[in-house]
Amino acid sequence: MTKRADNYSQWYNDLVTKADLAEQAPVRGCMIIKPYGFAIWEKMKEQLDKMFKLKGVQNAYFPLLIPKSFLSREAEHVKGFAKECAVVTHYRLKASEDGNSVVVDPEAKLDEELIIRPTSETIIWNTYKNWIHSWRDLPIKCNQWCNVMRWEMRTRPFLRTSEFLWQEGHTAHATREEAEQMAQDMLHVYADFVENWMAVPVMQGVKSETERFAGAINTYTIEAMMQDGKALQSGTSHFLGQNFAKSFDVTYLTKDNKPEYVWATSWGVSTRLMGALIMTHSDDNGLVLPPKLAPIQVVIIPIYKNDEQKEQLNEKLQPVIEQLRQLNISVKFDDADNKRPGFKYADYELKGIPVRLVMGGRDLENNTIEIMRRDTLDKENVSFDGIVERVTNTLDDIQKNIFNKAIKFRDSHIFECDNYDEFKERVKDGGFFLCHWDGTAETEAKIKDDTQATIRCIPFAFEQTPGIDMVSGKPAKYRVIIARSY
Repeated sequence: MTKRADNYSQWYNDLVTKADLAEQAPVRGCMIIKPYGFAIWEKMKEQLDKMFKLKGVQNAYFPLLIPKSFLSREAEHVKGFAKECAVVTHYRLKASEDGNSVVVDPEAKLDEELIIRPTSETIIWNTYKNWIHSWRDLPIKCNQWCNVMRWEMRTRPFLRTSEFLWQEGHTAHATREEAEQMAQDMLHVYADFVENWMAVPVMQGVKSETERFAGAINTYTIEAMMQDGKALQSGTSHFLGQNFAKSFDVTYLTKDNKPEYVWATSWGVSTRLMGALIMTHSDDNGLVLPPKLAPIQVVIIPIYKNDEQKEQLNEKLQPVIEQLRQLNISVKFDDADNKRPGFKYADYELKGIPVRLVMGGRDLENNTIEIMRRDTLDKENVSFDGIVERVTNTLDDIQKNIFNKAIKFRDSHIFECDNYDEFKERVKDGGFFLCHWDGTAETEAKIKDDTQATIRCIPFAFEQTPGIDMVSGKPAKYRVIIARSY
């Protein structure tokens, strides 16, 4: 596998493939998520779903195909997605004249072209019009787990693909305040999940007008730093105001029997989180997974010389396996004899299994067992007695350790900068730069053109003080985070 220091981008691609997470699909820009990769996504999905439901959110499902006319109703929205839309124009194929292939049947042209959903605001708000009549119908809090398609020219597994999996929440509220609160609440849910389950530290903030979601009034974001110093937008929550309600004429009768437009939010995270997980923690040996999301948390490998010894080891280890599983710790017991122990060790390191236990004949005699932790690669022989408690404590410690390591790295790569020439040189090496910004799109565009870096957000974590914009020399109200990004 390519080393990170040699080629970080190739290291990432190698790891995705070699760790059995995903592979390229026959369709350009799409990927096949393999069972091991999908198992990680399932654990993410399961936990996020629980967190959403604690906020009163219910799951639903809306169509994959959206009438083109729907996207035309919200001007900013269609402008934001127009270049990425895949369009269905016909509904039938037929055999070619020579009978050796199939062609589109020109007589099967759709009356109205359909868009494969890039996001679902339009079709959902067209539906909400039928669901909402009075204040008693509000709020509505729906989420759907689904796939979307945004036709990308440059793709990379998990980080940016033409088709990807995600969840998209869409809520409707009676007041602006309630909708604003919902948008911010969901941002905090995402931050909670990413930090406490993925062990990835994030910066919470609000996007600039240029970077916000098409059709939104405010876009809130969580931004993570990868090991190469680049930013990865890891989740967004949008306050949509009344834009979509007005476009689709969604009103409700207030308690005073007056018609009012509904207030809206939308919010989502995608399989891009898999990319964040890989790039934040992993090393040159392969994946490093947070125990809370690892499909296999513990692998146990017996090493035996003969069938009798194999049986003795199995008998010794089986109670440990059962106790760990009773604690909801996922265990793989690998006593297969078709692969050498060294191959197994390397393979499980590559796949990021947090804890490895190995027991051989000498361990049987001495009542010991070898424990190895994936985050540090440290291993030691310990007493077999109390191994269950030792494993549970080690899993907890790994979860904390990889988070602390990531936050230490991130915080050491956050820099205040007030000189544009200095910024242009230093941003090449990565990092989050806290810079004063005059609030203009012109300055934002110049930074992007000059350095390929963008304003990631106006962060909540730092006390804001006025200053002078390093590019324009104009007064600035606050500092923003500027970084190169994925």
